[in-house]
Amino acid sequence: MTALVSILDDEPAIRQMLADALEEAGFRTMSFGRATEFEAALQRNTPDVCLVDLGLPDRDGLSLVHRLALERGAIVIIISGRAQVQDRVTGLELGADDYIIKPFDPAEVVARIRARLRGAKPARASANTAEFSGWTAHFDRYVLEDASGTETPFSHAEGEVLRLFLDSPNRLISRTHMQESLGGAAGESFDRAMDVRISRLRTKLREDPKNPRLIKTIYGAGYIFLGDVVWRQG
Repeated sequence: MTALVSILDDEPAIRQMLADALEEAGFRTMSFGRATEFEAALQRNTPDVCLVDLGLPDRDGLSLVHRLALERGAIVIIISGRAQVQDRVTGLELGADDYIIKPFDPAEVVARIRARLRGAKPARASANTAEFSGWTAHFDRYVLEDASGTETPFSHAEGEVLRLFLDSPNRLISRTHMQESLGGAAGESFDRAMDVRISRLRTKLREDPKNPRLIKTIYGAGYIFLGDVVWRQG
């Protein structure tokens, strides 16, 4: 089914420009000018991708980002006129998958969405569950399950990193490879976002931060995920 993209921006001209570009590219769209309207629509439809402006009339868009990423498992792309590095870092730390600064070319937004949707596909064509070291990662539900059955949710952004590790166990993954695989511009904000996501994954996997046993940092080179991984359907 064609991916559904929700557009949340208080500027009608921007909403229309994005909707036109996305629909021409084959996506379905829904557009909203207020967070309250957007949240009400979430009760009826869960979009595949959410484009979220930060400067909304009824609340700060940042407050929506974490919930969308963690509870809904949606791909979240921030579109904002806030160009400061700290704004970008904060958005990525809260779980956003990408950050696009206004003004922008709608063709770039379409390309970024396509790249994110490609990255969201399961690491194995027909598999959505990975078993490793006493853990089960359910990518269809965005939860980690331990041996006792206790479940811990993870965000879409965290899932992208975890999937990358599980798809290439016992192999060095450089930051350059991570940037190329996950998209986004290389630089301070991307590096900071990766550090945060990996730290959160280690916490959820109950790793010793001083001596992690699964996600190892190879200083100056990248990371290695240690462990055998079995992919299954369902």
